[in-house]
Amino acid sequence: MKPSDMTVRIYRGPITESIHRFHLAVVNTDGALLHQAGDPHLLTFARSTAKLIQTLPVIESGAADHFGLGDAEIALCCASHNGEAEHVSAARGILGKLGYTHEHLQCGAHEPYHAPTAQAMREQGITPTTLHNNCSGKHSGMLALSAHLHAAPDTYMSIEHPVQQLMLEAVCAMSGVPQELMHLGIDGCGVPVFGMPIDRLALAFARLGSPAGLAEARASACRRIVAAVRKYPQFLAGSDRFDTRLIEVTGGRIIGKMGAEGIFALTMPEEGIGFVLKVEDGNQRAMYPAVVEALKQLGLLKESEVSALAAYHTPTIHNWQGTEVGRIQPDFQL
Repeated sequence: MKPSDMTVRIYRGPITESIHRFHLAVVNTDGALLHQAGDPHLLTFARSTAKLIQTLPVIESGAADHFGLGDAEIALCCASHNGEAEHVSAARGILGKLGYTHEHLQCGAHEPYHAPTAQAMREQGITPTTLHNNCSGKHSGMLALSAHLHAAPDTYMSIEHPVQQLMLEAVCAMSGVPQELMHLGIDGCGVPVFGMPIDRLALAFARLGSPAGLAEARASACRRIVAAVRKYPQFLAGSDRFDTRLIEVTGGRIIGKMGAEGIFALTMPEEGIGFVLKVEDGNQRAMYPAVVEALKQLGLLKESEVSALAAYHTPTIHNWQGTEVGRIQPDFQL
C-alpha cells in the first residue's frame, strides 16, 4: 500500500492526540483519474457504499414496478438508515407488499442509530427487531427481487442465490472489475460484500450519476435511484446524518453514501464525477471532515455549503460534562 500524507488530526487542547490517514480517488465516467491522494488503487471493501449499486437489479428486473415500490422505498433500499419511525414503517411497507413480515429479514436486529429513538424504545420497553437494522431497506429490496424471480426467500443472502448473482453482476459491470477479480467477503448484515480498488468504486459511482453510455435498462435504473434519493434524502440516512445533509445542502448536486470502516463514495451527476475516500485505519470520525475538506479544496462545494456542513467538517470534542476539550481538524493539501 502506498503511504499517504493526507491526514485528519485529533486535537485535545493544543496537542495532536491522534492522526488518521486517508486515500482518495476521483474519476470520470471513463475511469480516468482526475484527482488522487495516497493510493488511488487501494484495495478495500465497498461496504454499504455499494447499496446504491445493489439496488439496480431491483429496478432493472421489474421487481420495483411489480410490487409498486415508490421513491421513498427505493431510497430506503439504498440506505444505512437511522431506524427512525419513518424508516421502520417504510421497510415494513415493502415487506407487506410482498406478503412478508420482519421475520423474513435475515439482517439481524440492533438498536436504532438515532439516539432519541433508541432511548424512547428503551424507556417503553420496546425490543428492536430486524426492521430497526440500518440495512433493513436493502434486505427488503433483496426479498422483493427474490420474490419477483420466484426464488427461495430463505437463502437470499447466499452468494449462489439469483439475487446475489445479479447484484454481483451489477457491481462488476458498473465498476469495470471482472467477476474473477472481485474480492468477496461477508458484510455486517450477512450478505456478500465487494472488495475492489477505490478508483473502480469511484467509476461505479460516476456511471451511476451519469449513465448515458450504459444500456437503457441500466441507465434508467440509475436515473431512478438518483431521483429517489434526491427526493427523499431522509430515507438514505436520517436525522443528523451526513449523507442526508450533503444532499439537502447541495440541493442534490452531490449524492454520497457512507460505509463502515471509514469509506465514503459520492457521485456528481451533472459533472460526471465519482469520488471515493477511504480512511486508512477505518475510523469513522475522520471520514466526514476529510470528505468535506477534499470537496472544498477541489472546488466542488460552495463556501455557503461548507459553512452549512461545519458540524461535520470541523467537529468539536466534548467530555462527559459537555465541556469542549478538543476538535477534529483536516490537515492536508490536495
